[in-house]
Amino acid sequence: MYTRRWFFDELAHAGREHLDPHYVAAYDGKAGTDVVEEVALLRDLGLNERSMLVDLGAGTGTLALAAAPHCRRVVAVDVSRAMLDMLNTKAVRLGMANVECVQAGFLSYEHRGEMADYVYSRNALHHLPDFWKALALERVAGILKSDGILRLRDLAFACDQDEVDRVIENWLASAAERPDKGWTRAELEAHLREEYSTFSWLLEPMLERSGFEIRQTSYGTASVYAAYICAKHRS
Repeated sequence: MYTRRWFFDELAHAGREHLDPHYVAAYDGKAGTDVVEEVALLRDLGLNERSMLVDLGAGTGTLALAAAPHCRRVVAVDVSRAMLDMLNTKAVRLGMANVECVQAGFLSYEHRGEMADYVYSRNALHHLPDFWKALALERVAGILKSDGILRLRDLAFACDQDEVDRVIENWLASAAERPDKGWTRAELEAHLREEYSTFSWLLEPMLERSGFEIRQTSYGTASVYAAYICAKHRS
């Protein structure tokens, strides 16, 4: 399907900064992502030396590389060549021979070999409009073994429409003052205008219709992020 003329171009909607090697070089410091708890969670969910993990929207590989010592194979998928180049450089430096980099997106990734035990995705799905999110999640389910686990974290607004102004303004007020310290108000405003974060109450039916059972949900205190543990329904 992804070769058809009407198909969504994930690379064109990835955010130009994510394709820029200079931006990518400073990305880890800006993002400040600590994945210790995420790896511990995956291990609590059964991730072990026999497991295969697919990280969709892997970026510079913070999660993929942290999980790699605990599983047999990791496939790190991202549309940005610059991100994957950084990921591969880190993998070589760390001696991670079980990490495979694939340039693709949710809609274009073609999984090869045995089906995955785990799929992980953090702050990547919001680059797709809702129509394409639903199709992407169905494709994610197709990657996973029966009863396999999807760990999904993303910007999703856990509020009603009449609460949007309050939730958004509180979120913007918490923005970093400088770009090197995190995402600034201007960057968050650009996200709202140009990207596709959805409501949690729209995202959750998409997960269920795509063949997932939502086993755990967390929205955080700001109501702008949602985290899910989902299991693919058994065949």
